[in-house]
Amino acid sequence: MSVQIFNEQATEERAENARMSAFVGAIAVGDLVKSTLGPKGMDKLLQSASNPDSSIVTNDGATILKSIPFDNPAAKVLVNISKVQDDEVGDGTTSVTVLTAELLREAEKLIEKKIHPQTIVEGFRIAHRVSVDALDKNAVDNGKDIEKFRGDLINIAKTTLSSKILSQDKELFSNLAVDAILRLKGSTNLNNIQIIKKVGGKLSDSYLDEGFILQKKFGIGQSKKVTNAKILIANTSMDTDKVKIFGAKFKVDSTSKLADLEKAEKLKMKNKIEKIKQFNINVFINRQLIYDYPEQLFTDAKINSIEHADFDGIERLALVTGGEVVSTFDNPENVKLGYCDTIEEIIIGEDVFLKFSGVAAGEACTIVLRGATEQVLDEAERSLHDALSVLSQTTRETKTLLGGGCAEMLMAKAVDQAAANETGKKALAVEAFSRALRQLPTILADNAGFDSSELVTKLRAAIYNGISTSGLDLNKGIIADMRELGIVESYKLKRAVVSSATEAAEVLLRVDNIIRAKPRTADRNH
Repeated sequence: MSVQIFNEQATEERAENARMSAFVGAIAVGDLVKSTLGPKGMDKLLQSASNPDSSIVTNDGATILKSIPFDNPAAKVLVNISKVQDDEVGDGTTSVTVLTAELLREAEKLIEKKIHPQTIVEGFRIAHRVSVDALDKNAVDNGKDIEKFRGDLINIAKTTLSSKILSQDKELFSNLAVDAILRLKGSTNLNNIQIIKKVGGKLSDSYLDEGFILQKKFGIGQSKKVTNAKILIANTSMDTDKVKIFGAKFKVDSTSKLADLEKAEKLKMKNKIEKIKQFNINVFINRQLIYDYPEQLFTDAKINSIEHADFDGIERLALVTGGEVVSTFDNPENVKLGYCDTIEEIIIGEDVFLKFSGVAAGEACTIVLRGATEQVLDEAERSLHDALSVLSQTTRETKTLLGGGCAEMLMAKAVDQAAANETGKKALAVEAFSRALRQLPTILADNAGFDSSELVTKLRAAIYNGISTSGLDLNKGIIADMRELGIVESYKLKRAVVSSATEAAEVLLRVDNIIRAKPRTADRNH
């Protein structure tokens, strides 16, 4: 007879059941996203139940998992690792989820054979160490050779984009992404790269523009182009009628007094503009509105004004032009002004934008994305973000590996060799790790509609026989030399995938009890 020690609001799942629940949840999540893997992966259409107008079409693992509410605790662990992969490296979010799920699928079989979870964890750890060593050995570093390194970056971008919506125009976008990243000169701060999405045109009309583009126009009657711009970036109110405060009432005994009030307001405004003139600037950018009267004063003073530059815009402008956001104008000498060579109005699609060229932060640039629908643009931005993140990480950690299942198979080979040296039950866990790694090329082949068991066996034979640049050519369904095809991936990305997946699998393997309970509330203490 079992004793009930929990309150009726708590439920408990023990040993086998708990583990089953964890495995089933994780494997289901893996199965959910694995069809998006690789150059022939499919996309998911996510529709919001609360807002029928919002729908996302994506194949970015992290985006898919982030958008689905899971109840299963193990599923949440997978969502978290895909998020961490997204934050750390920016791409490989699907791979890391799928690998974790495959590791747990293998672990489940071992547990059925009565192998203790801790033994499996030890085996996985050994296999993980061996895998990372194998990656290290096979990584190529062209960081010193600028030409070759650029080639590597272009290839990494193409490989990343080949599984995304941009795969049709991957030549164009790989170059866009690499140019943008090389401008950063080794910084991984993607804030300097601004992405503007404009519906209309087609994806191939997208382009990279040096400098910064702001979706605003100059005030009325001001010149359309400013050269040698000295910029004051401000956050201050420029509306004349201060009296419009909510609920303020004025009683005046004659209309002339009302006119006096207005005059006082105008004078105040004029003084403020006089103060601003002392900065000796020719462009004034304000985060808030600028009313007609002050705008007129600016025009007379030959200062171009831009109003209501939203906060992101202002922050980024300050970063890019090297100025600071100011809110009081009493000490001109303490203020850092922004600077750029020219600001001019340009037209993208139907809208007017301001383009800042020759900015202080030479790293800054803007990518203008064009596309048929909102969904296409959003997915293009996500894809481009993945590519930019991976590239910026690669400029830090310049080692690269070959894609197309090549790196996974090399790891599997090393892990198999390690398994042969292990004694006892651990060896089974090490072998299982190798099987899980081989699942990745298998899924790539399945998604492309080829006979995966045949292809992966061939790939395995090639790699195990020492032809270490072999991988899957998923356009033709054959084994090919990845170096020649230029299918290159970032070393850091692969390492992060293997490490995170191993740790996540380990966390879930250690679970032998799931207790669901409502949190205690104050009145339940007695």
